[in-house]
Amino acid sequence: MTVTGLLDGPGAELLADACASYQPGHELQLVEKLRRQYDAALVTAAVTQASLRHRAVAKFGADAGQMHFTPDGLEQATRSTVGSHRAQRIAATLPGSSVVDLGCGIGGDLISAARAGLRVTGVERDPATAAAARANLVALGLPGEVVVGDAESFDLTPYDVVFADPARRADGRRVFDHNAYSPPWTFVTELLNRTACVKVAPGIPHDAIPDGVEAEWISDAGEVKEAALWSGRLYADTARRATLLPGGASVTEAPEAESGPVGQYIYEPDGAVVRAGLVTAVAAAVDGWLLDPRIAYVTAAGLVPTPLASAYEVVEELPYKEKALRSWVRSQDIGTLEIKKRGVDLDPAQLRKKLAPKGSATATLIITRIGRDAVAYSCRRLAFGVQSNI
Repeated sequence: MTVTGLLDGPGAELLADACASYQPGHELQLVEKLRRQYDAALVTAAVTQASLRHRAVAKFGADAGQMHFTPDGLEQATRSTVGSHRAQRIAATLPGSSVVDLGCGIGGDLISAARAGLRVTGVERDPATAAAARANLVALGLPGEVVVGDAESFDLTPYDVVFADPARRADGRRVFDHNAYSPPWTFVTELLNRTACVKVAPGIPHDAIPDGVEAEWISDAGEVKEAALWSGRLYADTARRATLLPGGASVTEAPEAESGPVGQYIYEPDGAVVRAGLVTAVAAAVDGWLLDPRIAYVTAAGLVPTPLASAYEVVEELPYKEKALRSWVRSQDIGTLEIKKRGVDLDPAQLRKKLAPKGSATATLIITRIGRDAVAYSCRRLAFGVQSNI
């Protein structure tokens, strides 16, 4: 049963009932209740849809309650904050332009583009997913069309901008090698010879990015979400950019930076800044330096608020030895322990378990490598910048 059975008539009525009564973890009870009144297959589809809508709130906010999803489509969909950022960039450069979205999925990017005043066409190979995308535009009162078709054979001639989000999953598993994308990387690079935006994984190697193409790494609330490749009339004359949402801070240049001993503060750059290779921009922003030229930690004598990094005040340097760290946890009565690490081979969760924090205090432990040696710093997290989990 696809989403089409839930769009009108008894299916739409059933979906409304399922969404109104849905509670996570109580799906079986809801199915049993609804099957007393509705067809069993339709009930399964409706409860699945209610579950997907509940999960989709994290990506689509209030819109999720009106949208239709497939499990894979929701998993692969762009978060609305990121999609809106991309759409607004296209609209600012080429207002009112026509955009074709190759492999549009359930239509998340179509929604953002249509709201930005762009004229949108979605192309989707899977008929059920295409039906969901079409239904989502209708549900949200947005113009646009969705056609069932193959991205690689679709005629791009009528469109000002091509957007593509190549599939990065195979057999249910995430694909990290850009050469395993679908459509293939050769097709992507051909698209980038025209005015295009291509969404890729944030781990894309810098040397895989064609010349004359901007790579923009985007994070949202401190979590790196993607890299976007911009070409043609959307190219902004820079090779690398890091953009931090929701505030929209952006950086494109990495000045030279020295390295030296730890100062009073340690700054952890946002993951997008790190992926873009622009860590030294943080050093410039806070009048600081690198702890180690190969490690993405910045340190400084003063506290300078910046959206590009989280800040920590250094309390003391500690020996990087389990016994010494366990003694420190006990002596400071630490119960909530955040462990950050770079350049060292350790599992923060396993180390936290070994240190057994049971007290009432809160602390941050930053463990990193300087030269060949691992060092540890007891720190206090400060309330500005991003909240990164990198």
